[in-house]
Amino acid sequence: MKGVLQALEVAATWAVPLFVVFVPWYGILRKVRVYEAFTDGAKEGFTVAVRIIPYLVAILGAVGALRGSGALDALATHVGPYTEKLGLPAVALPMLIIRPLSGSAAQGVVAGVLADPKYGPDSYAGHLVSVMAGSTETTFYVLAVYCGAVGITRYRQALPAALMADVVGFIASIAVCWVLFR
Repeated sequence: MKGVLQALEVAATWAVPLFVVFVPWYGILRKVRVYEAFTDGAKEGFTVAVRIIPYLVAILGAVGALRGSGALDALATHVGPYTEKLGLPAVALPMLIIRPLSGSAAQGVVAGVLADPKYGPDSYAGHLVSVMAGSTETTFYVLAVYCGAVGITRYRQALPAALMADVVGFIASIAVCWVLFR
Protein backbone atom coordinates (compact mmCIF):
# COMPACT_ATOMS: atom_id res chain seq x y z
CA MET A 1 0.00 0.00 0.00
CA LYS A 2 2.86 2.37 0.87
CA GLY A 3 4.48 1.76 -2.53
CA VAL A 4 1.23 2.58 -4.33
CA LEU A 5 0.89 5.82 -2.40
CA GLN A 6 4.48 6.79 -3.22
CA ALA A 7 3.89 6.00 -6.90
CA LEU A 8 0.72 8.12 -6.89
CA GLU A 9 2.60 10.97 -5.20
CA VAL A 10 5.34 10.86 -7.84
CA ALA A 11 2.72 10.69 -10.62
CA ALA A 12 0.86 13.66 -9.13
CA THR A 13 4.06 15.67 -8.88
CA TRP A 14 5.06 15.04 -12.48
CA ALA A 15 1.65 15.01 -14.20
CA VAL A 16 1.35 18.72 -14.92
CA PRO A 17 4.97 19.34 -16.05
CA LEU A 18 4.80 16.30 -18.35
CA PHE A 19 1.48 17.46 -19.77
CA VAL A 20 2.89 20.93 -20.45
CA VAL A 21 5.81 19.37 -22.33
CA PHE A 22 3.66 16.75 -24.08
CA VAL A 23 1.09 19.12 -25.64
CA PRO A 24 3.53 21.20 -27.77
CA TRP A 25 5.40 18.06 -28.89
CA TYR A 26 2.13 16.39 -29.85
CA GLY A 27 1.18 19.50 -31.82
CA ILE A 28 4.55 19.49 -33.60
CA LEU A 29 4.14 15.81 -34.46
CA ARG A 30 0.70 16.61 -35.93
CA LYS A 31 2.29 19.47 -37.92
CA VAL A 32 0.40 22.19 -36.06
CA ARG A 33 2.01 25.62 -35.86
CA VAL A 34 2.21 25.52 -32.09
CA TYR A 35 3.39 29.07 -31.37
CA GLU A 36 0.78 30.64 -33.67
CA ALA A 37 -1.97 28.45 -32.18
CA PHE A 38 -0.84 29.48 -28.68
CA THR A 39 -0.88 33.21 -29.48
CA ASP A 40 -4.29 32.90 -31.18
CA GLY A 41 -5.62 31.18 -28.05
CA ALA A 42 -4.13 33.87 -25.85
CA LYS A 43 -5.82 36.59 -27.94
CA GLU A 44 -9.16 34.78 -27.67
CA GLY A 45 -8.68 34.41 -23.91
CA PHE A 46 -8.14 38.14 -23.56
CA THR A 47 -11.30 38.82 -25.57
CA VAL A 48 -13.30 36.47 -23.33
CA ALA A 49 -11.88 38.12 -20.22
CA VAL A 50 -12.98 41.55 -21.45
CA ARG A 51 -16.43 40.19 -22.40
CA ILE A 52 -17.15 38.81 -18.90
CA ILE A 53 -16.05 41.94 -17.01
CA PRO A 54 -19.58 43.46 -16.87
CA TYR A 55 -21.00 40.22 -15.41
CA LEU A 56 -18.26 40.07 -12.79
CA VAL A 57 -18.78 43.72 -11.87
CA ALA A 58 -22.50 43.01 -11.36
CA ILE A 59 -21.80 40.03 -9.10
CA LEU A 60 -19.14 41.84 -7.08
CA GLY A 61 -21.38 44.90 -6.81
CA ALA A 62 -24.21 42.76 -5.42
CA VAL A 63 -21.90 41.16 -2.86
CA GLY A 64 -20.52 44.55 -1.84
CA ALA A 65 -24.01 46.00 -1.49
CA LEU A 66 -25.16 43.09 0.66
CA ARG A 67 -22.15 43.35 2.95
CA GLY A 68 -21.95 47.13 3.05
CA SER A 69 -25.65 47.70 3.69
CA GLY A 70 -25.69 45.45 6.73
CA ALA A 71 -28.39 43.26 5.15
CA LEU A 72 -26.49 40.10 6.05
CA ASP A 73 -26.12 41.15 9.67
CA ALA A 74 -29.81 42.09 9.82
CA LEU A 75 -30.75 38.70 8.39
CA ALA A 76 -28.65 36.91 10.98
CA THR A 77 -30.07 39.01 13.80
CA HIS A 78 -33.74 38.71 12.88
CA VAL A 79 -33.99 35.28 11.29
CA GLY A 80 -31.20 33.51 13.17
CA PRO A 81 -33.17 32.70 16.34
CA TYR A 82 -35.71 30.79 14.26
CA THR A 83 -33.21 28.89 12.13
CA GLU A 84 -31.09 27.82 15.09
CA LYS A 85 -33.86 25.41 16.06
CA LEU A 86 -33.45 23.79 12.64
CA GLY A 87 -29.69 23.33 13.02
CA LEU A 88 -28.71 26.50 11.20
CA PRO A 89 -27.00 28.96 13.58
CA ALA A 90 -27.33 32.68 12.91
CA VAL A 91 -23.62 32.99 12.17
CA ALA A 92 -24.02 30.57 9.22
CA LEU A 93 -27.01 32.38 7.67
CA PRO A 94 -24.95 34.78 5.51
CA MET A 95 -23.49 31.71 3.82
CA LEU A 96 -26.89 30.94 2.28
CA ILE A 97 -26.92 34.31 0.53
CA ILE A 98 -23.24 34.82 -0.24
CA ARG A 99 -22.19 31.36 -1.45
CA PRO A 100 -24.23 31.40 -4.69
CA LEU A 101 -22.78 34.84 -5.48
CA SER A 102 -19.09 34.66 -4.68
CA GLY A 103 -16.64 32.00 -3.59
CA SER A 104 -14.17 34.43 -2.08
CA ALA A 105 -16.88 36.19 -0.08
CA ALA A 106 -18.08 32.79 1.13
CA GLN A 107 -14.53 31.95 2.16
CA GLY A 108 -14.57 35.21 4.10
CA VAL A 109 -17.66 34.01 5.96
CA VAL A 110 -15.97 30.68 6.69
CA ALA A 111 -12.78 32.39 7.85
CA GLY A 112 -14.80 34.73 10.07
CA VAL A 113 -16.58 31.84 11.79
CA LEU A 114 -13.39 29.81 12.18
CA ALA A 115 -11.45 32.78 13.60
CA ASP A 116 -14.24 33.83 15.99
CA PRO A 117 -13.30 32.63 19.50
CA LYS A 118 -16.99 32.09 20.24
CA TYR A 119 -17.14 29.39 17.53
CA GLY A 120 -13.78 28.24 16.13
CA PRO A 121 -12.90 25.38 13.78
CA ASP A 122 -14.11 22.58 16.07
CA SER A 123 -17.54 24.05 16.72
CA TYR A 124 -20.78 22.98 15.10
CA ALA A 125 -20.95 26.33 13.26
CA GLY A 126 -17.37 25.95 12.06
CA HIS A 127 -18.06 22.48 10.70
CA LEU A 128 -21.34 23.61 9.15
CA VAL A 129 -19.99 26.60 7.22
CA SER A 130 -17.02 24.53 6.05
CA VAL A 131 -19.27 21.74 4.77
CA MET A 132 -21.59 24.28 3.16
CA ALA A 133 -18.67 25.88 1.33
CA GLY A 134 -17.59 22.50 0.02
CA SER A 135 -21.06 21.24 -0.83
CA THR A 136 -22.46 24.14 -2.80
CA GLU A 137 -21.45 26.15 -5.82
CA THR A 138 -21.00 29.81 -6.70
CA THR A 139 -23.99 29.58 -9.00
CA PHE A 140 -24.36 33.17 -10.14
CA TYR A 141 -20.61 33.57 -10.57
CA VAL A 142 -20.35 30.40 -12.66
CA LEU A 143 -23.33 31.36 -14.82
CA ALA A 144 -21.96 34.87 -15.28
CA VAL A 145 -18.49 33.72 -16.26
CA TYR A 146 -19.25 30.67 -18.39
CA CYS A 147 -22.44 31.89 -20.02
CA GLY A 148 -20.97 35.38 -20.41
CA ALA A 149 -17.88 33.93 -22.08
CA VAL A 150 -19.94 32.40 -24.86
CA GLY A 151 -22.51 35.20 -25.04
CA ILE A 152 -25.51 33.43 -23.44
CA THR A 153 -27.75 35.97 -21.73
CA ARG A 154 -30.87 33.82 -21.16
CA TYR A 155 -30.08 31.01 -18.75
CA ARG A 156 -33.41 29.18 -19.21
CA GLN A 157 -33.37 26.10 -16.96
CA ALA A 158 -29.76 26.45 -15.83
CA LEU A 159 -30.45 29.01 -13.09
CA PRO A 160 -33.41 27.18 -11.45
CA ALA A 161 -31.58 23.85 -11.63
CA ALA A 162 -28.38 25.31 -10.14
CA LEU A 163 -30.26 27.10 -7.35
CA MET A 164 -32.16 23.91 -6.56
CA ALA A 165 -28.83 22.09 -6.34
CA ASP A 166 -27.60 24.77 -3.93
CA VAL A 167 -30.69 24.36 -1.75
CA VAL A 168 -30.16 20.59 -1.67
CA GLY A 169 -26.48 21.16 -0.83
CA PHE A 170 -27.37 23.48 2.06
CA ILE A 171 -30.02 21.11 3.45
CA ALA A 172 -27.69 18.11 3.13
CA SER A 173 -24.92 20.07 4.86
CA ILE A 174 -27.18 20.84 7.80
CA ALA A 175 -28.38 17.23 8.00
CA VAL A 176 -24.87 15.75 7.84
CA CYS A 177 -23.43 18.21 10.33
CA TRP A 178 -26.41 17.71 12.64
CA VAL A 179 -25.80 13.96 12.68
CA LEU A 180 -22.00 14.07 12.88
CA PHE A 181 -21.13 17.16 14.92
CA ARG A 182 -24.12 18.09 17.08
